[in-house]
Amino acid sequence: MAIDGPAGAGKSTIARSLAERLGFTYIDTGAMYRAVALWALRQKLDPGDRHRMEQLALASEIELSPGRIRLNGEDVTEAIRVPEVSSAASKIAVIPGVRRAMVAKQRAIGERASVVMEGRDIGTVVFPDADVKIFLDAGSAERVRRRLLEMRAKGETVSETTLAEQMEERDRRDSTRADAPLAQAPDALYLDSTSMSIDEVVEAALRIVRTRITNGKEFR
Repeated sequence: MAIDGPAGAGKSTIARSLAERLGFTYIDTGAMYRAVALWALRQKLDPGDRHRMEQLALASEIELSPGRIRLNGEDVTEAIRVPEVSSAASKIAVIPGVRRAMVAKQRAIGERASVVMEGRDIGTVVFPDADVKIFLDAGSAERVRRRLLEMRAKGETVSETTLAEQMEERDRRDSTRADAPLAQAPDALYLDSTSMSIDEVVEAALRIVRTRITNGKEFR
């Protein structure tokens, strides 16, 4: 199952809930890019250095388990969520060699189990033949509000104006990059979560799953 959409649309929250309801494995592709970005920063490398970033992406050993991510054997779940890593991750994610390396790792994971995978090119590039594809979106103001609440809950301080500018720039970078830009797959169903609660979005997504692959079968 592929869930794509812009930053702040709620992809991670919804994907986790869906994976739990369906008994699938949840794959946070954004965390994989963040892990590589963290490694680059620790090595004091320029995230814009395409050759070095591709080398790191290829060499990285990334393991995903419910709620955790390990990089080269180290649990980096919390370390990858700081603003510096987020900024670096958005820069390395536009590098074609890095994306190719990450796509190969993502496909390998998906081939081993039934998964709910979220990101920005899952339904278009990583798993174009996914049984179910959803493009999850929300209004820009709502996406900023959600991300602001999330950051403040973690004790991070950022102004709403600054965050809005950062997210607008990330949207622009994601949608205009030459390699695998953010886009809705032709066969993906569009889901606007702007005025919906988390439970409402999850139920709406489950209805899509039932329509696409289960002929009305109910999930727990």
